Amino acid sequence: MLSRTEDLQLLVAVVDSGGFSAAARQMDVPVAKVSRAVQRLEQRLGIPLLNRTTRSVTLTSEGRAFIERVRVGLSALEEAEEAMRLSQVRPSGRLRVDAATPFVLHQLVPLIGAFRDHYPGIELELSASDSIINLLEQRTDVAIRIGGLEDSTLHARLLGRSPLHLVASPHYLERHGVPVSPAALRDHQLLGFLNADSLDRWPVEGLTQEGPNIQAHLRTSSGEVMRQLCLAGEGIACMSRFMIRNDLEKGALVGLMMDRMISPNPREMVQAVYYRNTALSGRIGAFLDFVAPRLRL
Repeated sequence: MLSRTEDLQLLVAVVDSGGFSAAARQMDVPVAKVSRAVQRLEQRLGIPLLNRTTRSVTLTSEGRAFIERVRVGLSALEEAEEAMRLSQVRPSGRLRVDAATPFVLHQLVPLIGAFRDHYPGIELELSASDSIINLLEQRTDVAIRIGGLEDSTLHARLLGRSPLHLVASPHYLERHGVPVSPAALRDHQLLGFLNADSLDRWPVEGLTQEGPNIQAHLRTSSGEVMRQLCLAGEGIACMSRFMIRNDLEKGALVGLMMDRMISPNPREMVQAVYYRNTALSGRIGAFLDFVAPRLRL
């Protein structure tokens, strides 16, 4: 006796091929087996799924609704089976990973040694770029992005959230004082980004009353350069915790107006993006499953 899943697969074959005989040839089974499978489904559901004539087979309205759900279910089952097959094979081959320079330095580099020990067959290539790249043009398999994503054909996986902090060095605060309100920021040296207006919209309660964007006194295109400028006492910056956690813990940077930060917000999101590719999915899955629980966001 056929399993219910096989019955469903035969039903889909009948619909796609347009008849019982064509489905039998496609599935390499006797026509009688296909006919019995459809009959079992109709008896189990208590409704006719197909309109049969001597020349054609078409779906009933109930059958049309049912087949849509069947396709989704069978697709999910195939994906689950593929994932299990891949999990039994030790992933190997080249994997190209791209992320912003601060993320590579502060989050990925500390994990690479353990990852390579765990997956010696994966040849890892890391690229660090502070601009959004085209995965295909740059021959990148998976990219880690900070913030919300625009609609795209890429598959995205949320790795976590990294809160934003306003920070300055103790040396800067000794010279310029500690701002205690958003309005007070007008009297301070603020560090901003080049050609990235969205990054200069600091999520601070009350700051929008002063204008949607900060008026930066010094700008850079690099998040790591901004961190170094902040450590050097050049001003106040708004940065993700993933790149300044150690600085805050050591006291090299001081958090400001922590109770005024708006959270959650889209800029906190840390996501991996990639194209669906069965040949690569084992390597991508192995990498993301390894790093995700070990990130210090």
